[in-house]
Amino acid sequence: MNENINVFKGASDYIADDDLLLTANIAIAMNKPLLVKGEPGTGKTALAEAIAGALGKKLIVWSIKSTTQAQDGLYEYDVVRRLYDSQLGNEGVEDIKRYIKLGKIGEAFTSDEQCVLLIDEIDKADLEFPNDLLWELDRMEFYIPETDETIRAKHVPIVVITSNAEKELPDAFLRRCAFHYIAFPDKELMRKIVLSHYPNIEDELMDQVLDAFFFVRQKDELKKKPSTSELLDWIKALTLSGLPTNRLRQDMPLAGFLVKKDEDLEIVKKGYGIRGLF
Repeated sequence: MNENINVFKGASDYIADDDLLLTANIAIAMNKPLLVKGEPGTGKTALAEAIAGALGKKLIVWSIKSTTQAQDGLYEYDVVRRLYDSQLGNEGVEDIKRYIKLGKIGEAFTSDEQCVLLIDEIDKADLEFPNDLLWELDRMEFYIPETDETIRAKHVPIVVITSNAEKELPDAFLRRCAFHYIAFPDKELMRKIVLSHYPNIEDELMDQVLDAFFFVRQKDELKKKPSTSELLDWIKALTLSGLPTNRLRQDMPLAGFLVKKDEDLEIVKKGYGIRGLF
């Protein structure tokens, strides 16, 4: 990699494989948005946080909802407030800029230093949402007609876009992105992830929680399989509880931190009840 560009080498609390690191760095070097897909809990959002932390850059997060419009990320013109001020005879009503509030993309473009812009869970919005951002993300600018002003990026932000793959994204949008699918970690990688968060975890506890976790994950009938973040929460709960480690050989204590649906909990408890599972 060119020594004059940002290079993301990972973070102490974020374990990434070589392919993800290479893809992220190439996307940064090419000024391309990095689109990361994967099931919930595979570290998509945490990747943007890790890049920002490792490179010492501000993180701007735009969390997408089903009602989010592309315009929301650019700017908002508060016409109601302006009308209200006009009715009250307040000064400065003629200055429309006072009533323009930049969205998260606007904030990233006007930042005095390069920042990391996370567009989180883009697939929650409607199908036209990604297409509506094509010009802005491609040209790194947008136009505000109310003030006849074009906002151009002072510094091209590092853009990370996450998707849970709940719906397909438009081809035109995909062409403009670098893409990486984060597969769910295998047991060995998960061990490294756990160690990055709990470096002092006992070996016996580590072995047993990983065995239990992947036993649960292989249950195809579960409506919601536990994620990495839920495994980490479960380990924390077990540690705080003071329960003996060998308790995990008998049942699954505090399973509500790992499995979050009643029917899934019943399935897990029933299967886990087989003695000598470990």
